[in-house]
This record gives sequence, structure tokens and C-alpha cells, in this order.
Amino acid sequence: MSHRKLWVLFSLLITVSLVLAACAQPTPQVVKETVVVTQVVEKPVEVTKVVEKEKTVEVTKVVEKEVPISRGVVTVLGVWGGDELSAFQEAVFPFTEETGIGMAFEGTRDLAAVLTTRVEAGNPPDLAILPNPGQMRELAAAGKLVPIDTFMDMDTLKKNYAQAWLDLASYDGKLYGVFYKVANKSLVWYNPKAFEAAGYQVPTTWDELIALSDQIVADGGTPWCIGLESGAASGWPGTDWIEDIMLRTAGPEVYDKWVNHEIPWTDPAIKRAWELFGQIARNEDYVYGGTTGVLSTFFGDSPAPMFDDPPGCYMHRQASFITGFFPEGVVAGEDYDFFPFPPIDEQWGTPVLGGADLIVMFNDTPEARKLMEYLASPKPQEIWAGKGGFISPNKAVSLDAYKDELTRKIAQAVVSAEVFRFDASDLMPAAVGAGSFWTGVLDYVGGADLDAVLEEIEASAQDAYGQ
Repeated sequence: MSHRKLWVLFSLLITVSLVLAACAQPTPQVVKETVVVTQVVEKPVEVTKVVEKEKTVEVTKVVEKEVPISRGVVTVLGVWGGDELSAFQEAVFPFTEETGIGMAFEGTRDLAAVLTTRVEAGNPPDLAILPNPGQMRELAAAGKLVPIDTFMDMDTLKKNYAQAWLDLASYDGKLYGVFYKVANKSLVWYNPKAFEAAGYQVPTTWDELIALSDQIVADGGTPWCIGLESGAASGWPGTDWIEDIMLRTAGPEVYDKWVNHEIPWTDPAIKRAWELFGQIARNEDYVYGGTTGVLSTFFGDSPAPMFDDPPGCYMHRQASFITGFFPEGVVAGEDYDFFPFPPIDEQWGTPVLGGADLIVMFNDTPEARKLMEYLASPKPQEIWAGKGGFISPNKAVSLDAYKDELTRKIAQAVVSAEVFRFDASDLMPAAVGAGSFWTGVLDYVGGADLDAVLEEIEASAQDAYGQ
């Protein structure tokens, strides 16, 4: 081995030791390994074993470093099942084939409870796939996660992921995860054939959207299909409307303050977003079945009238996953298409609201590191993209990997968005985001006074945030 390579090896060992020493949360599971290295130094120097080499000497030293324990398999905990799990397993197969490292996936519908129990018992999975960054921050603050910026190539990550995605996956200046599978919620679906037959144009602003809605009513049609029924979760589709509107009327900074309850729910910015939502959702002429239909229709069934002849409605605002609820036989790009939820106040442009699955790491093993690096790369994401039902925030993922033009358009909107914000209700305490916010939407659409609705949510927020 050359002097240059030996010196690089020595430097790397020292660097690894420093990194491991600096990583205070959590402590990696390690063993100590004795390594013999040779350092090339300038003369003169006191050494225990010296071999003369013109102007330099070789010094043999014995150093001790800590290395993660090898397990041979990576355990992964997540909620995916069915087609999602099959697609994920196929995406990981090339990694297993190349490295010989296996993956053991444990699926659960109650991820938060199962993960909390395992972490408290000292038996966390190597990796977990979280549905939002809120739990990631709690785990990172408690010192339960491995900061992945200690071993990942940050230059590559910064090149492939917009800073907004890295910020969402960070806590206290350290990166703790990689966003993998994204849902774009800032979409309005429509039937191109119905639009063409009626002579309607796709709106590009909120004013044009309202003008189109008025024109459809004047022509004897119904502009919107909305369904808020979802069992115990009824009301959540309305929260997405309000969140999208907030981003377009108040901007991302105020949106963040709203999420963190740094402004009250009675704030004029929040009230305005609700009023604009009500301009559509509470308008009996605008919505299919009237407000009674909005409240009683299952969200997955609500877009179906858009495909009737004549159309029962012309537009439906919902996330990218809603295509899975469309009637069988409809063709993307022919029977349905989308346009971005339009800007309202020009200064805030067209941000993207969404949700995403985040992969985090609990156990620092060589196998877990390699799988994290692999999952952050384009290859596994392109495999899943080719199977459908998947959108990646990774800019290095080829748009050609997606199975149809419509999905390519959705993916392009995600990776090119200047502003992306996570679903606000998913980031709020459950008593608000999955409680009073949902019920408040139902009350408001049902005719309740808006000020009273917001005051009630504010009261629950003060309790939930401990204020």
C-alpha cells in the first residue's frame, strides 16, 4: 500500500472517530476494533519503530475505533400494505441483489402507537416510514433518531432535493430523514371532454375560477363536487381547501405561524381563508347536492358525477391520490385532467400543499446506512414511479420514469414548486388538526356562524398547545 493511501486511511479513521464522538443522539450500537495504520511524517520525530525513508519516516501505530454492529438485515416499520408494499419491495430488490443485505418490513395501521411502544422498550426498527414530520421532530428532540447528515452525501442531497424538503426533514440544524413518497394536494380535477363541449377554459386565477363557476351555474350546470364524509375523520377534505387558500392569501410565513399557533384562529388572515372556502362550499348553487350533499357524501365517491353524461359537476379539488377512486375505465388525459389550484393574491404565487412519507433511522448499522443511501437515490424511486401510484420529490428522478403524462405533470409541479408546505392539520396537535378543525369545517358548511366556529377551535387550540 502506498504512503499516500496509508495517510488517507489514517485521516479517515480520525475523522470517523470524531464524527461518532460528536453524534450524541442516539449512541450507535458499536463494537471496538483494533486497526494498525502507518503514518508518514517529516523527520525528525520520536518513534517506537522507525524505517528510514530519505526525508520521511514511517510510524506504525495501533489505534482503536468504534464501528457499528453488523446485522445483515434491515428492519423497516411502516403503514404500507397491498400494492404500496409490493411496489416498495420491488424497488428494494436490486439493493438486496447487489449487496446481499435483506429487508424485513413490518406493516401496521397504528404506526404511532407501535413505534412509541418499541422505542420505549429499547427495540426500535432500524428504519421507520413516518406519515409526516411532526413525529420526526418529537423523536429527534428526544434523542431517538440518527442524524443522517453524519454519513449521507449532503452535496448530492442538496442537488436532488429542494431546500424546502431538507428543511422539513431537519431538526435543530441536523437532517434526520428523506422524503420518499409525496401526495400533491393543490390540484383541481376536471373532465376535458365536458369542458370542451361546453366551451369552458381552464382558469388561471381565483377570480377566473369564480367567474367560471358563475358561468356554469348560468348555463344550468353545477360547478363543484365536494364530499366531506369520511367516517370518524369527516371534515378533513375541507381542511385541505382552507390550507391551500391560506398559502395563497397569507403566504408561507403566516401559514407556519398558524400551524404553530403563534396567531389565534380568530386572526383576520385565517378568517379570510375560511370565507373564501365558504364562497364555494356553502353556495347551494355551486355544489352538487347542495350543502347537504357536501356533508353526507363520502369523499371518495364525490368526484363520480364529474363523469356522468351530462356532467353532474365540472370540477373537483382533491389530492393526487383521488384518481384511485375514479370510476373504472376512465382514461387519464382524455376523461380527466387537472389544473393547479390557482393563485389568489399574486404575491404568493402557486405554492404546493401536500403530504409525504418520511424515512428516518433509529439504529446506526452499516446495513441501515446503505439502505438509507439507496432509498435517497433515484433508482428505487424510478422503479416505483414506473408502477404508478408514486410521486417523488427527488429532482434526479427522470420524469420519463412515470407511467403516464398526467403523473409526470403532477411530479413536475412538486419538484419545481418554489414553496411547498405540509398539510397543516397533520402538523397540529391531534385535538385540533384531527379534532376541532375537522368538526369546525362540518359546522361551518352546515350553516354555523364563522366567528363562533373559529372561537371554538381557538379554545381547543389553547388547551392543546398548552397556552
